[in-house]
Amino acid sequence: MGFSSAKRVSTSTLDVAYEQAGRPDGIPVVLLHGFPYDVRAFDEVAPLLTARNALVLAPYLRGFGTTSFRAESAMRSGQQAALGHDLIEFMDALGIGSAVLAGYDWGGRAACVTAALHPERVRGLVTVDGYNIQDIAAANEPSRPEWEQTFWYQFYFHSERGRQGLERNREELCALLWRTWSPTWYGAEEAFPASASSLHNRDFVEVVVHSYRHRYGLVEGDPRYQRAEDLLAEQPRITVPTVMLETGADGLLGPSSSGDRSYFTGPYEHRLLEGVGHNPPQEAPEEFADAVAVFLRREFG
Repeated sequence: MGFSSAKRVSTSTLDVAYEQAGRPDGIPVVLLHGFPYDVRAFDEVAPLLTARNALVLAPYLRGFGTTSFRAESAMRSGQQAALGHDLIEFMDALGIGSAVLAGYDWGGRAACVTAALHPERVRGLVTVDGYNIQDIAAANEPSRPEWEQTFWYQFYFHSERGRQGLERNREELCALLWRTWSPTWYGAEEAFPASASSLHNRDFVEVVVHSYRHRYGLVEGDPRYQRAEDLLAEQPRITVPTVMLETGADGLLGPSSSGDRSYFTGPYEHRLLEGVGHNPPQEAPEEFADAVAVFLRREFG
């Protein structure tokens, strides 16, 4: 594995488990995994970045791995503002003023939220598949039928049947998502078991179900994040230097992320990853690391 140590740090809400590699005086890089993945996605990326003098940090998101809520009474929210808040507090707890942020899926959302609302904390952004901030007000506008069918799991989680299905069959369901979202990645079945234990976090189901219900306006969010959600509802532009990675073989269909260009107003580069599915750091670690390394060279823009 590409990380040298596993650690924990406390924030106001969470005890965050994270893995670390590289020199303490290196440029901080925070790598952010998605659903239903974990930090194992970055095992091959981390050494490529530490070789370029980065301090690499990979936290387990709320509901994953051994990250835990500090209070039993805390709402197990999976809303986008909570993910962004967690990232800022993680950096605060480690005394990191600013960092390069790189993520995909939920992790890409956390990175985009942070870049939009706290640009002073972001040296550079690598986001997979564009502007990952949800437009909740427009969430119930139908899309093309061939795209809608790939969102079945989201609609499934809206129901009690889906919640129980995730609870009882979490490994089988998530392994299916891995395979269908990365149809050209023949290593998915072999790689999945290393991440499967992270899906058995006691809060996993509750956080995931809340996330997929909140983004469609079906449930209320945690009041502590409402101010941030109000700002995100305005679809704020991202001004920080950005490399956007578009996946060329993603089984989770939708509009091309190149259409999100107008949301990025700072220095910007678009890279198409031909033949790569939904999990670029594991499917194409060198290409993912190269995108992050742009900000380690300080040459962007």
